[in-house]
Amino acid sequence: MNKSNSHVESALQYPRDCTFTLNDWNVLSQFWYPVAIAEEVTNKPVAVKLLDVKLVCYRSSHGKVVIARDLCFHRGAPLSKGWIENDEIVCPYHGFRYNCEGICTAVPAHSDSKISPKLKLIMYPVIERYGLIWTSLAAVDEQIPPFSGWDDPDFINILPPSFDIAGSAGRQMEGFLDVSHFAYVHTETFGDRNNTEVPQYKVTRDGNQLQADYWSTVSNYGKGQDNPAPEGFMWLRAFRVFAPFAASLTVHFPNDGKLMILNCATPVSARYTRLFCPISRNFDKDLPIEDTIKFNLQVFQEDREMVESQTPEDLPLDLMAEAHIPADRTSIAYRQLLTQLGLGRTYTS
Repeated sequence: MNKSNSHVESALQYPRDCTFTLNDWNVLSQFWYPVAIAEEVTNKPVAVKLLDVKLVCYRSSHGKVVIARDLCFHRGAPLSKGWIENDEIVCPYHGFRYNCEGICTAVPAHSDSKISPKLKLIMYPVIERYGLIWTSLAAVDEQIPPFSGWDDPDFINILPPSFDIAGSAGRQMEGFLDVSHFAYVHTETFGDRNNTEVPQYKVTRDGNQLQADYWSTVSNYGKGQDNPAPEGFMWLRAFRVFAPFAASLTVHFPNDGKLMILNCATPVSARYTRLFCPISRNFDKDLPIEDTIKFNLQVFQEDREMVESQTPEDLPLDLMAEAHIPADRTSIAYRQLLTQLGLGRTYTS
């Protein structure tokens, strides 16, 4: 993990036309987020955005993933429009070349001249985990949320494509944690309009993490699927929240089956989110993975319609701004957690 001075200094560079307040951007930049599917990062530059910062990423011939500010400091051209040669990214405007450490190695217009050591890209740290590429704009320590199923040989791993939402990461996260919307939003996938009651549950906190174990009779089998669960089976959905925008859900199926989902809402901008969602399960290992991906994309779509139409678009952290019911315990605790992280009460993501 690269902890160079250029990385630390980059945290001070509040992006122009930023959709976040300066305070919120400084808080959120301290965390790690996935920005790409690992297998989609090859020897061709990929443009991504995180917290309104334009980034470029690519993979070297040795498998190393490089992430840098998508900017050549010579004349401001986006490096993502360039190409990779001999593990160096080439600027498409004037051919400047930068190695995997971000150091400029060639200025074609003056091939015999010494290159200033100041001509260097802003670089960011990289972690490849759960089939995703993670980075941070200003974090010093690694803060990737745990997801035990991914490395467990008893589980199979499934990685749906990333999913874009024209809404805030906070609103998406709260929807993922919400247990009272199943019967109304997910009627085409697994919800049941005849099963709307939300039993009592508790939320506990440990540092910047929340935990909620929710028991109910709402089945997690999709519509049209065989449902081998005995009548009256109590489904346990164990939620774990990792501030600011990641949460895991373990659904306990009959016969010790476990479905594990990691919900990672990456804030592209204040009101645009890219969802990454690794999935692991220890049952139905022979079923086509494509069916699972199709089902989950349908669930994502059902949620997206709500997130993109909510008002206000921002997640209000002032608990007096919206009404609450007992079923909202997790979302209330989540809003309180974001407030204590230092985000503004008129939160802008």
